Amino acid sequence: MTTIPVYDRNGAEVGTYEIDPRQLAPRINKQLLHDAVVMYQTNRRQGSAKTKGRSEVHASGRKMYRQKGTGRARAGSRVSNIRRGGGMTFAKRPRDWSYRLPKKALRLATRMAMASRIADNEVTLIDQLHFESPRTKDAAAVLKALRVDGMRLLVAVPEYDVNVYKSIRNLADVRVLPVSELNALEILRPRRLLMTTAALEAFRRRASQEEREEKEKQGG
Repeated sequence: MTTIPVYDRNGAEVGTYEIDPRQLAPRINKQLLHDAVVMYQTNRRQGSAKTKGRSEVHASGRKMYRQKGTGRARAGSRVSNIRRGGGMTFAKRPRDWSYRLPKKALRLATRMAMASRIADNEVTLIDQLHFESPRTKDAAAVLKALRVDGMRLLVAVPEYDVNVYKSIRNLADVRVLPVSELNALEILRPRRLLMTTAALEAFRRRASQEEREEKEKQGG
């Protein structure tokens, strides 16, 4: 069982939160986490790289000079791949790099990632995070009070809040996501996680629901 201190927006400890990381994931499979992170990163590739082959270079295809009698090395067309401005050998073509792992594996990887961060004491809990209006100065003050400023940070909230999003979006290296959009890459990429207690409860409910669905499929 792991006990996480709960703070208010002024940085004062107002309680504790107990959670067993093994309830989210009985064990951490590093290979699965690696596979999930690589998949998410690969799916973000633009895939628009393109170079010209010999047939696409705009130049004459005739022989540059006669074969013999010049004293120079024999040469063919100007579009040869060994000449400056010529076509590329095995020219690059736009391609779709995306692929998907099974849904069950991705769900498990997300739960493992969260369990790992909790077990390593890399989650900071705040009782609530709300702003009356979008104000970056107030958001920066909250992060400073919680001693999570100046680092790559993920702020997880139970659901999308426009004031929270607009208050934090201008802070460098800080990202805001609702629990429904969390995945292994988003959880593992930052140095630390800042979550509201409601967000962590929502994540636990999501994990429990996923496990029930998987058991029902196995039973069916």
